[in-house]
This record gives sequence, C-alpha cells and structure tokens, in this order.
Amino acid sequence: MAGEGAAAPHVAGPIPGPRSSALSARLADVECPAFEARRDARRETSGASQSPIVLARGEGDVLVDVDGNRFVDLVAGFGALSLGHAPRAVLAAVHDVQERLPLALGDVYASEEKVLLCEALAALYPAPGARVLLGLSGADAVTAALKTAVLATNKPGVVAFHGAYHGLSHGPLAACGLLPAFREPFAAQLGDHVSFVPYPASAASLDASLAATERVLRAGKTGLVLVEPMLGRGGCVVPPAGFLRELHVLTKAHGALLAADEIWTGLGRSGAMLASVDAGVVPDLVCLGKALGAGFPISACVGSAEAFEAWGAHGGTAIHTATHFGAPPSCAAALATLSEIARLDLPARARDVGRRLVEALTENGFLVSGKGLMVGIDLESSSRSLAVARRLLGAGWLVLTGGTRGNVLTLSPALTLADGYILPFVEALVLACAEV
Repeated sequence: MAGEGAAAPHVAGPIPGPRSSALSARLADVECPAFEARRDARRETSGASQSPIVLARGEGDVLVDVDGNRFVDLVAGFGALSLGHAPRAVLAAVHDVQERLPLALGDVYASEEKVLLCEALAALYPAPGARVLLGLSGADAVTAALKTAVLATNKPGVVAFHGAYHGLSHGPLAACGLLPAFREPFAAQLGDHVSFVPYPASAASLDASLAATERVLRAGKTGLVLVEPMLGRGGCVVPPAGFLRELHVLTKAHGALLAADEIWTGLGRSGAMLASVDAGVVPDLVCLGKALGAGFPISACVGSAEAFEAWGAHGGTAIHTATHFGAPPSCAAALATLSEIARLDLPARARDVGRRLVEALTENGFLVSGKGLMVGIDLESSSRSLAVARRLLGAGWLVLTGGTRGNVLTLSPALTLADGYILPFVEALVLACAEV
C-alpha cells in the first residue's frame, strides 16, 4: 500500500484491459508501423507482452487508463511533467490566454506572454545579455544550438557523445549517440560532420574522453561540443567531477562553443535549475524543453550575447522560427511552470526526495545511478529490464527502460512526487525482480 498522501495503485485484472486492447488495435491499423514493430521486438527480447494500455486521465502522480486501472506514474511524460499531471496553476494560466489569444504572429508580432517568458529565460542564464530562441520540442532547441554554433564559429563540425540523446529530427539525429540504429537508415541525409567520443561514466574514463574530444577539436573544423550534463535516456549516468569544466576549457582553447543539453536535467530535475551551472560552468548555449511547459509544447535555446550575435549579422535572412514557436498559451504555461518551480523550491525537493529514493533502492541491493529525481536502476540486461517493467505495470507502477543496452529502469517522476510512494515502489520492484 502507498503511504500517507499517496493514492495506491489499483489494477483490476490483466493488462491491457478490453478497452485498451480494442483502441490499440484500431491505432495499429492507422499509425506508422514503427511503433508496433518496436513492441514486437521488445516482446521477443523480454518474453513478456508489450501490448500497450491507453490512457484516459491523470492527476498529480496518478494515471488512469480507459479500463479504470490506476497507475502511479514514475515517468511523468518522459520527465516533462515536473509538476505532475494537470497542475492547476499551469492550467489556469493556459485557459486564460487560450480564450483571448491562442496564436500570435511569432517572430513578427509577439504576445506579452512571449516577452515575459524570454525575459524570464534570459534571467536563468548566469551572465548578462543572454538571448533566447523558442521552439516546440527539445529537438527544436538542439537544432537552434547547432545553427547558432555554425553561425558564430563558421565551423560545421560537432563533437557529440556515445550514449547521448538529443532528439530525432535531422539536425539532432546526426548528433544522437544513444543508438547507431537511430541514425543509420538516414545516414545519407545527415552528412558526416559529427564526431562521437566516449561519455565518461567514471573518473577512470575521464582522461580518455577529454583526449578524444581534444583530438577532434585540434583539427580546427569543429564549432560545437554538444553534451548532456547527465546522460538521460543513456541510463541516468552522472559524469565525474570536472568533466564539464574541462570541456569548457577545451572549447575556448579551440574556438568552439559548448552547448549543454539540459532538456532532461534542467529546471530542477537534477537537483539544480541548471545542472551545468551547478557543476561550475556557464555554457555558451543551454537547451531547455520537457519540463518547461509542464505538459504543453515549448522549448528554448538560451545563450550568451556573444554566441547569438552572429544571427544579427545576416540581415534577417538567417532565422529559426515556425508558426507555433512562442504561441501565447505555451508561453503562459512556461511562465506558470517557472513560477511554481521557484515557489515550491523544486530543485531542493528533487535532491531530498531523490536521495531518499536512492537510499531505499541501494538498501535493497540495487545498483543505482543518477542525481535528483533522475534515477537509473541497472538490471543487467534489456530482457530483464523490459520484463521487470512489465511486471511493475501489472502491479500499477509505470516506469520505462533506458541505457545504451536497454538494461536500465529509468525513473523521472514529478518533482512533486509524494514521499509515500517511495517504499511501496521499492517493495513492488523487489517482488517484480524476484518473479523474473
């Protein structure tokens, strides 16, 4: 049972239930077949059904499917729902703007909400004169960073890291090191401007990673080093102390920019508003997304005045925009989200709740990685992690798998996660592991 203040999960029968099964079958008839093929492959790997549930509603930490089963959500929209499902402050802000101005004219005629949000985002950057480019997704923010770097340095090359995930649209996909299989079908369209180097998972691998980065930079063709302050989908891997600082030194020495992809780590999840700044670095560019809209689509690339200066040197012919970039409702959602993160001091809460979660997992013999409420549990193989995740779903706990080998359960719950869920979840995990 869940503890005080936490609604217990409840699954009435086998999952998926009849309504989820019927709706999923209808979706499979019309949706791109990639997703059904992925489920088939995961079923073969794990020996466990991967048939999906269909969601109906959510509130706080709880999701309910169309069959009435209640799940505790430890995924939170891939980390995007830092305030939980349906946060009232955000919904109220969006409703107000949606009724009077659902769409402005983006980069031509802005809304007041866009002005206020860009000011708030610039204020997060710890140097004066910061500039902002808005987008809809994390991939949009990474694309903005890639474009900014080549304009600022006139060097097309990019250093990216094995195990890193930056999105799947073409620009970010070229720098996606999580799985080569993501890139390979599209390689002819992506070019060969990205060099991949190892991400250091420990102090022992730090020097090799930095040396590989420097070798690429020394060739003089690289204008950007793109890095996650912690690997997210790559398994919640925390690099050794000094890694980001040394990267920053290398980029400055070789005339490149450093972009921190904080789409997962930023806005409190790692226990700080910006994990890179917490590590002692002010990157040239910071990519934000996911949690920024608390469930509404918005992202941002924020950076130094020097990095962004080159955009103005093209007479307005070089721009990064789209119809829905900076839409008033999304900007209102982001403003309300930033306000709630500050009001509730969610970075500190992520540190405290995350520490208790890690302690409970470690005490039960699990190998745990991560920081704040970005936690990975190594289950040794993809087959076991998928099977355990499915057992947990059947018990009413929603988790995902990650890691470069698919061997990690990744937890990214709301930063408002009720303390009462920690011990019941660990108990459910112990039981699920014993059954697999």
